[in-house]
Amino acid sequence: MITQLQKPAPGTAQRCGRVAVLMGGESAEREVSLKSGEAVYRALLAAGVDAVSIDLHGHIFHQLAELKADRVFNLLHGRGGEDGRIQAVLDFLDIPATGSGVCASALTMDKVLTKKVIRCSGIATPDFIELRNEADCERLLEEFGLPVFVKPVLEGSSIGTAPVHHADELYPAWNAARRFGDVFAERFIDGGEYTAGFIGTQILPLIKLETTNEFYDYEAKYLADDTVYTCPSGLDDAQVEEINSMVSDTIQATGVCGWGRVDLMIDGDNKPWIIEVNTVPGMTDHSLIPMAGRSAGLEMPDLVLSILAATLKGEG
Repeated sequence: MITQLQKPAPGTAQRCGRVAVLMGGESAEREVSLKSGEAVYRALLAAGVDAVSIDLHGHIFHQLAELKADRVFNLLHGRGGEDGRIQAVLDFLDIPATGSGVCASALTMDKVLTKKVIRCSGIATPDFIELRNEADCERLLEEFGLPVFVKPVLEGSSIGTAPVHHADELYPAWNAARRFGDVFAERFIDGGEYTAGFIGTQILPLIKLETTNEFYDYEAKYLADDTVYTCPSGLDDAQVEEINSMVSDTIQATGVCGWGRVDLMIDGDNKPWIIEVNTVPGMTDHSLIPMAGRSAGLEMPDLVLSILAATLKGEG
C-alpha cells in the first residue's frame, strides 16, 4: 500500500519569499537542466510562489552574488551544479537552497567514491574496477571479467555509459567514456532497473523502468516514447520494504538530504543492488520524481513546494 504524502501547509508559498530557479549551467546535462528548470519554474508559479528563472552560464559567481532572492531551487544537473561547487557558493552567500550540502553533493557526484562508501556501510553494490590506463583495461579482461558497464566517474544521465559484453568492445567504450574524465567499469547486473525517489525522510513509491534499449540510457530517459514506467513497481510488500530499507541506509551513509533519487537493479535471484545516488534528479515531463510524486498524491505544484519547504527554518 502506498503512503500518501502530506501536502505543504497553507501559507508555505508565501513563506518561501522570492525563489530563484537555477538551471542551465555548462555541464553535459545543460539541455536537460533547462527543461527541468522550466518545468519547476512553471509549477512554482502555479503553487503561488514568487519565482524567477535563472539560466546560469559564464561568470556564475557574479550571477549568484547579484541574486535578489530569499532562496534557491537548484536544478543544475551534473558538474558545477550537483558536485558541491554551487552549494559552496550559495553557503558563502548565505542563500538557502534545495537539496544536499557541499560534502554529500561532492561525494555522490563521484560514482566510485559513492560505491566505496556504501560498500563500507554493508550495502550491496556491484563490484567495480577503475580504468585509469590501458593496463587497467587488460587487468579487467584477465582478472575482473565481462560483461561490465563502462562509465564516466563524474557524469549523470548515463552520458558516456556503455555495456561491454565482448573484449573488442572494451577499448572503444573506454575511449568514449574518458572524454568525460575518469572512468570505471561496473559488474553487469542482468535484471530489472528500478529507482526510488525521496523527499526529506519520505521514500516515494518505487518505479520499475523498462526500455527496448539495452539499458535505461539517455535516449530512454529523455527522448523515447516507448519507455515503460510502472509505479508502484509491482513488487510485493516484503521486497519493497527491503529495498526501502536499503535506500534509507544509502541516504544515511552518503549524507544526502532534502530530495533526490537512488537507482538500483534487481538480479535474477531477486537480490537488489544499489547503483548510484542522484542529488538533483531530472524534473522534465519524462522524469521520475514527478511520476512518483503523483503516485503518492502530490501533483507537480505541491511536489515542488514540498521540496522547497525544506529550505525554510524548522521545516524539512
